[in-house]
Amino acid sequence: MRAMTAADSARLVALAAIWGAAFIFLRVVAPVLGPVWTAELRVLLGGLALLVWFRAIGFDPALRRHWRAYLAVGTINSALPFSMFGFAAMHLPASIMAILNSTSPMFGMLFGALFAGERVTLAKLAGLSAGAAGVALVVQPGGVGASPMFGWAIAAALGACACYGMTGVVIRHFGRDAPPRGVAAGNQLAAALVLLPLLPFVPPTAAPTLLVAGNMLALALLASGIAYLLYFRLIADVGALRALTVTFLIPVFGALWGWLFLGETLPAAAFAGAALIITGTVLVTRS
Repeated sequence: MRAMTAADSARLVALAAIWGAAFIFLRVVAPVLGPVWTAELRVLLGGLALLVWFRAIGFDPALRRHWRAYLAVGTINSALPFSMFGFAAMHLPASIMAILNSTSPMFGMLFGALFAGERVTLAKLAGLSAGAAGVALVVQPGGVGASPMFGWAIAAALGACACYGMTGVVIRHFGRDAPPRGVAAGNQLAAALVLLPLLPFVPPTAAPTLLVAGNMLALALLASGIAYLLYFRLIADVGALRALTVTFLIPVFGALWGWLFLGETLPAAAFAGAALIITGTVLVTRS
Protein backbone atom coordinates (compact mmCIF):
# COMPACT_ATOMS: atom_id res chain seq x y z
CA MET A 1 0.00 0.00 0.00
CA ARG A 2 1.32 3.44 -0.92
CA ALA A 3 0.39 7.07 -0.35
CA MET A 4 -2.46 8.45 -2.44
CA THR A 5 -1.50 10.18 -5.69
CA ALA A 6 -3.45 12.69 -7.76
CA ALA A 7 -4.64 9.80 -9.95
CA ASP A 8 -5.93 7.95 -6.88
CA SER A 9 -7.80 11.05 -5.72
CA ALA A 10 -9.33 11.43 -9.18
CA ARG A 11 -10.51 7.81 -9.09
CA LEU A 12 -12.00 8.37 -5.63
CA VAL A 13 -13.95 11.44 -6.76
CA ALA A 14 -15.09 9.67 -9.94
CA LEU A 15 -16.29 6.70 -7.89
CA ALA A 16 -18.23 8.94 -5.51
CA ALA A 17 -19.79 10.79 -8.45
CA ILE A 18 -20.89 7.51 -10.06
CA TRP A 19 -22.29 5.98 -6.88
CA GLY A 20 -24.00 9.26 -6.02
CA ALA A 21 -25.60 9.22 -9.47
CA ALA A 22 -26.77 5.62 -8.95
CA PHE A 23 -29.61 6.93 -6.78
CA ILE A 24 -30.70 9.25 -9.61
CA PHE A 25 -30.80 6.29 -12.00
CA LEU A 26 -32.81 4.31 -9.46
CA ARG A 27 -35.36 7.09 -9.09
CA VAL A 28 -36.02 6.93 -12.84
CA VAL A 29 -35.94 3.15 -13.30
CA ALA A 30 -37.48 1.60 -10.18
CA PRO A 31 -40.97 3.20 -10.41
CA VAL A 32 -41.32 1.65 -13.91
CA LEU A 33 -39.56 -1.72 -13.64
CA GLY A 34 -40.11 -2.32 -9.93
CA PRO A 35 -37.42 -3.17 -7.38
CA VAL A 36 -36.72 -6.79 -8.36
CA TRP A 37 -36.50 -6.29 -12.12
CA THR A 38 -34.34 -3.23 -11.53
CA ALA A 39 -31.97 -5.20 -9.32
CA GLU A 40 -31.95 -8.18 -11.71
CA LEU A 41 -31.03 -6.15 -14.77
CA ARG A 42 -28.47 -4.16 -12.81
CA VAL A 43 -26.51 -7.19 -11.61
CA LEU A 44 -26.93 -9.22 -14.79
CA LEU A 45 -25.77 -6.49 -17.17
CA GLY A 46 -23.07 -5.26 -14.77
CA GLY A 47 -21.71 -8.76 -14.17
CA LEU A 48 -21.69 -9.64 -17.87
CA ALA A 49 -19.93 -6.38 -18.72
CA LEU A 50 -17.19 -7.18 -16.22
CA LEU A 51 -16.84 -10.71 -17.63
CA VAL A 52 -16.33 -9.25 -21.11
CA TRP A 53 -13.70 -6.87 -19.73
CA PHE A 54 -11.92 -9.67 -17.85
CA ARG A 55 -11.89 -11.75 -21.02
CA ALA A 56 -10.28 -8.86 -22.89
CA ILE A 57 -7.50 -8.44 -20.31
CA GLY A 58 -6.98 -12.16 -19.75
CA PHE A 59 -8.19 -12.31 -16.14
CA ASP A 60 -9.89 -15.49 -14.89
CA PRO A 61 -12.46 -14.83 -12.11
CA ALA A 62 -12.57 -18.59 -11.31
CA LEU A 63 -16.36 -18.71 -11.17
CA ARG A 64 -16.57 -22.50 -10.75
CA ARG A 65 -13.92 -22.66 -8.06
CA HIS A 66 -15.36 -19.86 -5.91
CA TRP A 67 -19.09 -20.18 -6.69
CA ARG A 68 -20.02 -20.65 -3.02
CA ALA A 69 -18.24 -17.44 -2.04
CA TYR A 70 -19.77 -15.53 -4.95
CA LEU A 71 -23.25 -16.84 -4.07
CA ALA A 72 -22.93 -15.79 -0.42
CA VAL A 73 -21.52 -12.36 -1.24
CA GLY A 74 -23.92 -11.87 -4.14
CA THR A 75 -26.95 -12.52 -1.95
CA ILE A 76 -25.86 -10.17 0.84
CA ASN A 77 -24.01 -7.51 -1.15
CA SER A 78 -26.15 -7.27 -4.30
CA ALA A 79 -29.44 -9.20 -4.50
CA LEU A 80 -30.91 -8.05 -1.19
CA PRO A 81 -29.61 -4.45 -0.95
CA PHE A 82 -30.20 -3.61 -4.62
CA SER A 83 -33.80 -4.83 -4.33
CA MET A 84 -34.33 -2.90 -1.10
CA PHE A 85 -32.86 0.30 -2.52
CA GLY A 86 -35.04 -0.27 -5.60
CA PHE A 87 -38.11 -0.28 -3.36
CA ALA A 88 -36.86 2.77 -1.45
CA ALA A 89 -36.32 4.61 -4.75
CA MET A 90 -40.03 4.36 -5.48
CA HIS A 91 -40.81 6.51 -2.43
CA LEU A 92 -37.71 8.48 -1.35
CA PRO A 93 -35.71 11.33 -2.92
CA ALA A 94 -32.35 10.26 -4.33
CA SER A 95 -30.51 12.65 -2.00
CA ILE A 96 -32.08 11.05 1.10
CA MET A 97 -31.02 7.59 -0.08
CA ALA A 98 -27.48 8.82 -0.74
CA ILE A 99 -27.29 10.23 2.79
CA LEU A 100 -28.64 7.05 4.39
CA ASN A 101 -26.15 5.00 2.35
CA SER A 102 -23.38 6.55 4.49
CA THR A 103 -24.53 4.47 7.47
CA SER A 104 -23.11 1.30 5.87
CA PRO A 105 -19.72 1.48 7.68
CA MET A 106 -21.56 1.80 11.00
CA PHE A 107 -23.43 -1.42 10.34
CA GLY A 108 -20.09 -2.89 9.32
CA MET A 109 -18.63 -1.94 12.69
CA LEU A 110 -21.57 -3.55 14.52
CA PHE A 111 -21.40 -6.81 12.58
CA GLY A 112 -17.61 -6.90 12.82
CA ALA A 113 -17.85 -6.61 16.60
CA LEU A 114 -20.60 -9.23 16.83
CA PHE A 115 -19.26 -11.85 14.43
CA ALA A 116 -15.58 -11.10 13.73
CA GLY A 117 -14.25 -10.08 17.14
CA GLU A 118 -13.34 -6.55 16.10
CA ARG A 119 -12.54 -4.16 18.93
CA VAL A 120 -15.13 -1.52 19.78
CA THR A 121 -13.64 1.75 21.03
CA LEU A 122 -15.27 4.74 22.68
CA ALA A 123 -14.68 6.73 19.50
CA LYS A 124 -16.55 4.11 17.46
CA LEU A 125 -19.43 4.15 19.92
CA ALA A 126 -19.50 7.93 19.69
CA GLY A 127 -19.57 7.63 15.91
CA LEU A 128 -22.44 5.16 16.10
CA SER A 129 -24.39 7.54 18.35
CA ALA A 130 -23.74 10.46 16.00
CA GLY A 131 -24.87 8.38 13.05
CA ALA A 132 -28.08 7.32 14.80
CA ALA A 133 -28.85 10.94 15.65
CA GLY A 134 -28.17 11.92 12.05
CA VAL A 135 -30.56 9.26 10.74
CA ALA A 136 -33.24 10.52 13.15
CA LEU A 137 -32.90 14.00 11.62
CA VAL A 138 -32.80 12.80 8.01
CA VAL A 139 -35.87 10.59 8.22
CA GLN A 140 -38.23 13.26 9.55
CA PRO A 141 -41.01 13.06 6.96
CA GLY A 142 -42.26 16.62 7.16
CA GLY A 143 -39.83 18.33 4.81
CA VAL A 144 -39.34 15.82 2.00
CA GLY A 145 -42.83 15.30 0.61
CA ALA A 146 -43.34 12.00 2.40
CA SER A 147 -45.61 9.37 0.87
CA PRO A 148 -47.67 6.85 2.90
CA MET A 149 -44.85 4.36 2.25
CA PHE A 150 -42.17 6.71 3.61
CA GLY A 151 -41.49 4.67 6.76
CA TRP A 152 -41.23 1.39 4.86
CA ALA A 153 -38.92 2.99 2.32
CA ILE A 154 -36.63 4.26 5.09
CA ALA A 155 -36.58 0.78 6.63
CA ALA A 156 -35.71 -0.74 3.25
CA ALA A 157 -32.85 1.73 2.70
CA LEU A 158 -31.42 1.05 6.15
CA GLY A 159 -31.86 -2.68 5.58
CA ALA A 160 -29.82 -2.36 2.40
CA CYS A 161 -27.09 -0.53 4.36
CA ALA A 162 -27.14 -3.31 6.96
CA CYS A 163 -26.53 -5.82 4.15
CA TYR A 164 -23.58 -3.77 2.92
CA GLY A 165 -22.25 -3.72 6.47
CA MET A 166 -22.53 -7.51 6.68
CA THR A 167 -20.60 -8.01 3.44
CA GLY A 168 -17.17 -7.76 5.09
CA VAL A 169 -18.04 -10.54 7.55
CA VAL A 170 -19.40 -12.71 4.74
CA ILE A 171 -16.28 -12.22 2.63
CA ARG A 172 -14.02 -13.10 5.57
CA HIS A 173 -16.03 -16.25 6.23
CA PHE A 174 -16.67 -17.49 2.67
CA GLY A 175 -14.44 -15.60 0.28
CA ARG A 176 -10.95 -15.26 1.73
CA ASP A 177 -9.34 -17.04 -1.24
CA ALA A 178 -11.49 -15.46 -3.94
CA PRO A 179 -9.80 -12.76 -6.06
CA PRO A 180 -11.27 -9.29 -5.38
CA ARG A 181 -11.92 -8.61 -9.06
CA GLY A 182 -13.55 -12.03 -9.32
CA VAL A 183 -15.84 -11.09 -6.44
CA ALA A 184 -16.84 -7.91 -8.31
CA ALA A 185 -18.22 -9.93 -11.24
CA GLY A 186 -19.08 -13.23 -9.54
CA ASN A 187 -21.21 -11.70 -6.81
CA GLN A 188 -23.35 -9.89 -9.39
CA LEU A 189 -23.88 -12.94 -11.57
CA ALA A 190 -24.78 -14.99 -8.49
CA ALA A 191 -27.22 -12.28 -7.43
CA ALA A 192 -28.86 -12.49 -10.86
CA LEU A 193 -29.47 -16.21 -10.27
CA VAL A 194 -30.87 -15.55 -6.78
CA LEU A 195 -33.34 -12.96 -8.10
CA LEU A 196 -34.35 -14.89 -11.22
CA PRO A 197 -37.15 -17.04 -9.63
CA LEU A 198 -38.85 -13.89 -8.30
CA LEU A 199 -39.25 -12.14 -11.65
CA PRO A 200 -42.58 -13.72 -12.75
CA PHE A 201 -44.21 -12.63 -9.47
CA VAL A 202 -43.23 -8.94 -9.68
CA PRO A 203 -43.67 -7.79 -13.31
CA PRO A 204 -42.80 -4.23 -14.36
CA THR A 205 -45.56 -1.70 -13.82
CA ALA A 206 -45.16 -0.20 -17.31
CA ALA A 207 -43.20 -0.60 -20.52
CA PRO A 208 -39.79 1.09 -20.25
CA THR A 209 -39.18 4.22 -22.28
CA LEU A 210 -35.87 5.17 -23.87
CA LEU A 211 -35.16 7.34 -20.82
CA VAL A 212 -35.73 4.40 -18.48
CA ALA A 213 -33.62 2.10 -20.65
CA GLY A 214 -30.78 4.61 -20.72
CA ASN A 215 -30.82 5.02 -16.95
CA MET A 216 -30.93 1.23 -16.55
CA LEU A 217 -27.83 0.86 -18.70
CA ALA A 218 -26.09 3.61 -16.75
CA LEU A 219 -27.00 1.91 -13.46
CA ALA A 220 -25.62 -1.42 -14.65
CA LEU A 221 -22.56 -0.39 -16.64
CA LEU A 222 -21.46 2.62 -14.56
CA ALA A 223 -22.63 1.92 -10.99
CA SER A 224 -22.15 -1.87 -11.09
CA GLY A 225 -19.46 -2.21 -13.75
CA ILE A 226 -16.96 0.63 -13.98
CA ALA A 227 -17.51 1.63 -10.35
CA TYR A 228 -16.45 -1.80 -9.10
CA LEU A 229 -13.29 -1.66 -11.21
CA LEU A 230 -12.44 1.76 -9.74
CA TYR A 231 -13.20 0.58 -6.20
CA PHE A 232 -11.09 -2.56 -6.33
CA ARG A 233 -8.27 -0.66 -8.05
CA LEU A 234 -8.30 1.79 -5.12
CA ILE A 235 -8.27 -1.05 -2.59
CA ALA A 236 -5.29 -2.63 -4.34
CA ASP A 237 -3.36 0.64 -4.62
CA VAL A 238 -4.09 2.52 -1.38
CA GLY A 239 -5.83 0.02 0.90
CA ALA A 240 -9.41 -0.64 1.96
CA LEU A 241 -9.46 2.05 4.65
CA ARG A 242 -8.60 4.89 2.28
CA ALA A 243 -10.95 3.48 -0.35
CA LEU A 244 -13.77 3.64 2.22
CA THR A 245 -13.47 7.42 2.31
CA VAL A 246 -15.64 7.37 -0.83
CA THR A 247 -18.51 7.03 1.66
CA PHE A 248 -17.96 10.63 2.78
CA LEU A 249 -18.37 12.01 -0.74
CA ILE A 250 -21.39 10.04 -2.00
CA PRO A 251 -24.00 12.16 -0.12
CA VAL A 252 -22.48 15.33 -1.61
CA PHE A 253 -22.86 14.03 -5.14
CA GLY A 254 -26.24 12.44 -4.38
CA ALA A 255 -27.62 15.79 -3.22
CA LEU A 256 -25.96 17.65 -6.12
CA TRP A 257 -27.28 15.30 -8.83
CA GLY A 258 -30.71 15.22 -7.16
CA TRP A 259 -30.88 19.01 -7.27
CA LEU A 260 -29.53 19.33 -10.83
CA PHE A 261 -31.50 16.56 -12.55
CA LEU A 262 -34.57 15.91 -10.40
CA GLY A 263 -35.14 19.32 -8.84
CA GLU A 264 -34.88 17.89 -5.31
CA THR A 265 -34.43 20.14 -2.32
CA LEU A 266 -33.73 19.14 1.27
CA PRO A 267 -34.73 20.77 4.55
CA ALA A 268 -32.05 22.08 6.90
CA ALA A 269 -32.62 19.11 9.23
CA ALA A 270 -31.57 16.72 6.46
CA PHE A 271 -28.30 18.57 5.91
CA ALA A 272 -27.64 18.59 9.67
CA GLY A 273 -28.39 14.87 9.77
CA ALA A 274 -26.03 14.25 6.86
CA ALA A 275 -23.24 16.09 8.71
CA LEU A 276 -23.82 13.91 11.79
CA ILE A 277 -23.86 10.70 9.74
CA ILE A 278 -20.62 11.62 7.95
CA THR A 279 -19.01 12.57 11.27
CA GLY A 280 -20.09 9.24 12.71
CA THR A 281 -18.71 7.40 9.68
CA VAL A 282 -15.34 9.15 10.08
CA LEU A 283 -15.17 8.11 13.75
CA VAL A 284 -16.15 4.51 12.97
CA THR A 285 -13.70 4.05 10.09
CA ARG A 286 -10.74 6.00 11.51
CA SER A 287 -10.64 4.83 15.14
